[in-house]
Amino acid sequence: MNKQTLLEYLHLSNDLLHVIVILLLAWLLLGLSRKLIRLFRDYMNNRADTAEDKRRIETLARVFRYISTVVISLVAGMLVLSEIGISIAPILGAAGVVGLAVGFGAQSLIKDYFNGFFLLLENQIRQGDVIEVCEKIGVVEDITLRYVCLRDNEGSVHYVPNGQISIVTNKSRDYAYALIDIGVAYREDMAEVGQVVVEVGRAMRAEAGISASILDDIEVQGVQELADSAVILRCRIKTVALDQWNVRRAFLGRIKQAFDARGIEIPYPHLTLYAGQDKQGRSPAFPLLNARTSVKQNPIDG
Repeated sequence: MNKQTLLEYLHLSNDLLHVIVILLLAWLLLGLSRKLIRLFRDYMNNRADTAEDKRRIETLARVFRYISTVVISLVAGMLVLSEIGISIAPILGAAGVVGLAVGFGAQSLIKDYFNGFFLLLENQIRQGDVIEVCEKIGVVEDITLRYVCLRDNEGSVHYVPNGQISIVTNKSRDYAYALIDIGVAYREDMAEVGQVVVEVGRAMRAEAGISASILDDIEVQGVQELADSAVILRCRIKTVALDQWNVRRAFLGRIKQAFDARGIEIPYPHLTLYAGQDKQGRSPAFPLLNARTSVKQNPIDG
């Protein structure tokens, strides 16, 4: 082995050693960053006062892990390319030109990332929240800088790009209201109906199985609508966030039993038929026909 070959061999070995060291350091940094993020998450969870704060901390921790992994991997990749003799300057220049060209065609993707960043920064959405975005309602199973993953009540999963989100309706912050419309017959005394509603609400708040979900007494807001067949009474119950639907179902079942016991009618839809009037102001009578006698007897049946 001549001197030139030996120098090339040593140089190659040195470059290979540098690559191994870079990859090893990148691996250590990845592990260290994840450990630090995990420690920070545990520290903040111990200081969090509510479950909502804990969900926000968990969401931010996942995003920080993603960002740190991408940054460390990119830096390590560029250093490895530099060590093996590939100049990264042309790559960066070409990436800039290509990025500019791609940027015009990937504006929606860039918008997704910007919107996702501000959604997390402003604490609009957290993992575990029930939200409505882009006419989709569901539980947030995953949120990234790119999209929000929702699972609806049927179990279907919706991936909503952050760039398409303009309005966020969060149904799981602090508290909620179980909004209930009750229809009763026009002949019923609304004062009595309101009293029964209040009694059922108080009984539910004293009931061990569901009282933890109710934060305040039922609020009877009054007559909401004079509908075609019923008087609609609106009331609402302040509940723990995400329990409003269970409280509403429980209340409807109990109010049905209470109305049955008091003889309060929950009416079926009614339809009034108008036959019109002649020029003298008289309304013709509706002819009634017995279906059994009007149908000719089947000769086969005798």
